[in-house]
Amino acid sequence: MPKQQKNDIELLRTWTLPPAATLGSSVRAHGILLEMRSRLPISSKKSLVLEAGELMLSMPADDKTQFDAAATIVSSAMKDIEDLPVIPREIQDILTIKPGERHRWLADGRLLSAGTRTVRLAGRARQITFHVFDPRVVEDLLDRGLVDQWRDEDVEAAAENRRRAAYKAKLTRSLKNAPKSATSANPASDEADVSLADWEEFGREGFLR
Repeated sequence: MPKQQKNDIELLRTWTLPPAATLGSSVRAHGILLEMRSRLPISSKKSLVLEAGELMLSMPADDKTQFDAAATIVSSAMKDIEDLPVIPREIQDILTIKPGERHRWLADGRLLSAGTRTVRLAGRARQITFHVFDPRVVEDLLDRGLVDQWRDEDVEAAAENRRRAAYKAKLTRSLKNAPKSATSANPASDEADVSLADWEEFGREGFLR
């Protein structure tokens, strides 16, 4: 067989991503691909791709040593793939929520964090830190439909806050526009009442004599 023809033969291996790992999200599947690539040597990263729900590693036949090393890394990582933490953009796609909802529910404790992760932005010195989430907790939220319940609670809370704000504003206006009482309008009458109450005792003590 000619050498050129031999070099065209590819080494190929695939790994199927289970539903428990992707949680039905293409964003999550792509995130798993990026995570796998991050564990490979630079020369092997682009050899791993995602196609139709499968991770596919392919290299020329002459790169068998490099291929075997990369395949071993991916196979080892696949053992715990279902426990890979869910990052923000993935949970937003899985639960169909907006960034504002994620921040709000994380702040009030309804959405539980599994810790934080710090990464360096590609090509930059700057690092960012963000919360990650337990995939089993995310799956439970999805199965129980809690997102719809939380949205209903938020609507009710917003309506209640508006009612309270309207009542407070109305009360403030009422106090501001209310007429002053006779007592507050004529403070001298208070002094007169006090002196008359003690008049009899004052006279009995003989201070007028």
